[in-house]
Amino acid sequence: MRRQSNPARHVARHLASAALVAVLAAGLGGCQTMSDVTGSLASRNDPVPDDPRRAVELYGERYRKNPKDAEAAIAYGQALRASGQRSQACAVLEQATIANPGNRPLLAAYGRALADNGNSQAAFDVLSRAHSPDNPDWRILSVQGTTLDKLGRHEEARSYYASALRIMPDEPSVLSNLGLSYMLTKELPKAEETLRRAYASARADTRIRQNLALVVGLQGRFAEAESIVKADLPADEAAANVAYLRDMLSRKNGPPVASRGAPVVAKDD
Repeated sequence: MRRQSNPARHVARHLASAALVAVLAAGLGGCQTMSDVTGSLASRNDPVPDDPRRAVELYGERYRKNPKDAEAAIAYGQALRASGQRSQACAVLEQATIANPGNRPLLAAYGRALADNGNSQAAFDVLSRAHSPDNPDWRILSVQGTTLDKLGRHEEARSYYASALRIMPDEPSVLSNLGLSYMLTKELPKAEETLRRAYASARADTRIRQNLALVVGLQGRFAEAESIVKADLPADEAAANVAYLRDMLSRKNGPPVASRGAPVVAKDD
């Protein structure tokens, strides 16, 4: 897909979560943001506008006509998340779950919105109601893993990633989250091995490439990290990616990077 946007904005969009994780792995502390692996929860019959603001208008209008419509609430919540309005997404989806108790797709969307908003324990609890042990959803398992990583419960998180991978072997988004989990505990060789498995997949997206470049760079292999981060990109975008990577790797003694200055619309959104 051709990109018309400003390269720096594009890079910030795809590197925000990974950059924060890299800073954490360098020992700066703070709260990390993991990859989004929930999958699309909007109606498959609805075209999703490329412009997040337009999506908010479109789905917001539909939602306001009937706030009890679960599909409308899910689509509106997703649009709000994509535009960075995370608290509002939580509020919309919370009300919708009250009106539709037991609606599992709605609970999944609400749990993901809570995770976006930093409400990790609440997100984990809600997501636990969005599927069942006899019918688990690998996407939800992976998001539950990210919430546990945010809570510092890394071994538990990895058990959730393992369960997700048993259902969907070699799924790159799950492997990416697992790699970031290892990065958080400074197990960089394991992180690299896992991210390389994710990157080798035909379904790997740009953010997985950036995550791999960061973990390679954190091990001191800067030239290799730069070659990864700019592979197969237009010249201006490659240069912006390299500049951003260098900035992230120079921040080991600086302040933590704020998570999601621009909304990270994951491959799985």
